[in-house]
Amino acid sequence: MDHQLESVRTESLLDLSQTLAAPLLETCEYPWLALAAIQSFILQLGPELPPDEYEQAGDGIWIARSARVAPSASIHGPVIIGAEAEIRHCAFIRGSAIVGCNAVVGNSTELKNVVLFNRVQVPHFNYVGDSVLGFRAHLGAGAITSNVKSDHTLVRLNIDGYRADTGLKKFGAVLGDLVEVGCNSVLNPGTVIGRRTSVYPLSSVRGVIPADCIVKSGHEIVVREARG
Repeated sequence: MDHQLESVRTESLLDLSQTLAAPLLETCEYPWLALAAIQSFILQLGPELPPDEYEQAGDGIWIARSARVAPSASIHGPVIIGAEAEIRHCAFIRGSAIVGCNAVVGNSTELKNVVLFNRVQVPHFNYVGDSVLGFRAHLGAGAITSNVKSDHTLVRLNIDGYRADTGLKKFGAVLGDLVEVGCNSVLNPGTVIGRRTSVYPLSSVRGVIPADCIVKSGHEIVVREARG
């Protein structure tokens, strides 16, 4: 990886104090390197979780006793669901998912091979696959991460015209802490969005987006104005 990828290092994007996956991510210079190890990490961590705080609800499934899970939700292991998390009506967790404390997985939202940090919200009709969503990241209704290229080739990162191979066929997005994504937006494979950046609704986003920006219609990117 080149020095041009300094902005997408794990430490530049994510507050690791806000996830149970910290021991995994802190070994990864770039967050997407953790995607291949989420499943094995959950299976290692799950049995070590305190039984007074977490219930083993099935094979490879650990759910915090304070979490709220709708009866209609479908959950397949390996999965860890953190304290005070809310799994709403008809949510579909396909496995290899870590759902952070106070996170919301909403109506008809689907998760697969993901890390959701604490207080992430994916509350309405979202698809999140092969992705890492940082502390308090939020997807508006219908926003999705597209995790496979149409030609099925390996995903490459695009940062200011520089391209770097990830070695991954499936890689959706990495959202830094406090990222906001507007309704019905598509994050194309290999999208990385820096901390505190916002994306307008109905956007198609690709590549590496800097921190503290606004992605407007037509992929116009402007620096967010400081407010007193």
